[in-house]
Amino acid sequence: MSSDSSSGFILICILHSSIALTCGISMMFYTKEISIFVHGIETGTKLQGSTAHDQLLIKTSDSFSGLLLFCIGFLLLMVAFVKNKDFQSLFAKGCMILHVSMAVWRFYFQRKVEDLAHDWPRQIVGDILLALSWVFFLVYSWREKYD
Repeated sequence: MSSDSSSGFILICILHSSIALTCGISMMFYTKEISIFVHGIETGTKLQGSTAHDQLLIKTSDSFSGLLLFCIGFLLLMVAFVKNKDFQSLFAKGCMILHVSMAVWRFYFQRKVEDLAHDWPRQIVGDILLALSWVFFLVYSWREKYD
């Protein structure tokens, strides 16, 4: 694999890493603001919970989800500099499957949640676009391999 596809892998990993790091930090520290920005004032306020106990549970859950997303972003940043072409291919396939699985999950389950029903099409498009970035990398690396 030439340095072109290797630099493509680095670029895609850094792009996905920056998205994950930004979203994770936002979820940990700006839960209410992000919820209102993404879902609107009415739905965002509903999703924060109605009692103090619910609000604490939701904030804790969102903080841990943000921490997980931050860790994924950090892991992507570390993986970006691995030069092994077999690993890059396997990693890209795994990420592609992960994003497609998220889109399927959103389609079958998230659309059934009344307060989130209007968000799932936009989120599925985002999942598919993220998966396509890995598909483009795989196609490019396969093209280089068999040319």
